[in-house]
Amino acid sequence: MTLLRTRAVQVAALMAIGTLGGAQPAHAANKELERLQYQVAGLQAQLATLQRAVEDSAREVKRLNEALADQNATLRRSAQESRQADDGIQSTLKEIAERLSEISDRMRAARAQPAPAPSEVPAGPVAAAPGGSPAGPPPRELYSASYADFARGNYDLAIQGFQEYLKNYPDSELSDNAQFWIGESYYGKQKYAEAVAAWDALLREYPSSDKLPDARVKKGMALERLGRRTQALLEYRYVIDRYPNSPAARLAREKLNP
Repeated sequence: MTLLRTRAVQVAALMAIGTLGGAQPAHAANKELERLQYQVAGLQAQLATLQRAVEDSAREVKRLNEALADQNATLRRSAQESRQADDGIQSTLKEIAERLSEISDRMRAARAQPAPAPSEVPAGPVAAAPGGSPAGPPPRELYSASYADFARGNYDLAIQGFQEYLKNYPDSELSDNAQFWIGESYYGKQKYAEAVAAWDALLREYPSSDKLPDARVKKGMALERLGRRTQALLEYRYVIDRYPNSPAARLAREKLNP
């Protein structure tokens, strides 16, 4: 198309020259010819510049299309990998939930079994847990079963299980967690005064627990439910001042500035 335009310009110029040649003297015709040739050269230069600009634009569009295609492919791969990761996480969580449910059912069945008759009690000393009480179920299974009850909203069973855990294993690495979940279970039952008491017991009995920030902010939330907003604000400010970078502090800030 550019070549045709150039030829058209040249033909128009020659026709103009021929017309002028018949009507004007030779000297004037030469000057007019030079002027027209200069104009033609200028037009040809402009057309060449436009052609290069069009070609450059076409190359840039092609490059952008290729980059966009690569980006779309990368996004599709990322989305697929994310879906696969989510599927894996969901599968793992499902397996954990099923395992916890199984443990919980087994623990409840064990607690529901009647005590053996005196003649069935084996001779010899009975194993005792720390503190002199009879040995209970294995600590990890008891804790897991109690947490499974909490996760499923069976708060009464969760409270019973965690209290049994604390009775048999008051000084284990999960004792403070058990006390915390007792408070959460009462909170789930909307028994806010009991929840506050449970978290106060955690603060008193386990002062070095990593559950203290969460217990403090949840205690504040329970106090608010009880209409004790001033006391709740004290708990929120304590968490923010003492544990400023914790998730509990972020929640406390939200509660201070709803």
